[in-house]
Amino acid sequence: MKLTVRVWRQAGPAAEGRLVAYPVDGISPDMSFLEMLDVLNQRLIEEGDEPVAFDHDCREGICGSCGVVINGQAHGPERTTSCQLHMRSFTDGDVIDVEPWRAAGFPVVKDLVVDRSALDRIVQAGGYVSAPTGSAPDAHATPVPKPDADLAFDNATCIGCGACVAACPNGSATLFTAAKVTHLSLLPQGGPERASRVLDMVAAMDAEGFGGCTNTGECVASCPKGIPFTSIATLNREYLAASRAGRR
Repeated sequence: MKLTVRVWRQAGPAAEGRLVAYPVDGISPDMSFLEMLDVLNQRLIEEGDEPVAFDHDCREGICGSCGVVINGQAHGPERTTSCQLHMRSFTDGDVIDVEPWRAAGFPVVKDLVVDRSALDRIVQAGGYVSAPTGSAPDAHATPVPKPDADLAFDNATCIGCGACVAACPNGSATLFTAAKVTHLSLLPQGGPERASRVLDMVAAMDAEGFGGCTNTGECVASCPKGIPFTSIATLNREYLAASRAGRR
């Protein structure tokens, strides 16, 4: 395959960015999207140019660090992570635009790399269980209804890639926050800090400059892990209940 890849190049947070077109030849349809970028970077290095900076780690769709906007879609045309997107999703001669996540809470570091530590700070605000409970009980000691266990697991699969933020026209992190709140609110371990958790996490989300949710649904459509739209409704119910009851 021979492609033209137009990549966002930005030297640093304060620098102006622009799309730069690069021809890329000899691409196998079985390559992943990141392997295609590796081929481009190898060529740039051999020619003495600056390689394209982009985030990646496991390349197995687990860590969530590989997020880029491809032809206007978070992670590209398939509902998967960028590292698991294969070049067979494109055709010979295509022009592909590659840009970083666009959101006030995700400042650009360089090229396609953005600072997503805002999501870490939302989790630090309360997305965990800190109440001491002693030694671990037997697995069957506290029964959890299967529907609750299944839904908790579905929300726990969130990898924090930020695709929901990048896809949202408001740059909202509501789906990410909702996944963390819903996961813990369904389990008995999360009960003691249920009210304070949702209040603290929503406050942290707002403080990071993310936009508000208007139920557009683009977040769910782009989520590679399929976090359900109902999680946002759960977040709203939890927040309303905690606000009325007061912090506990």
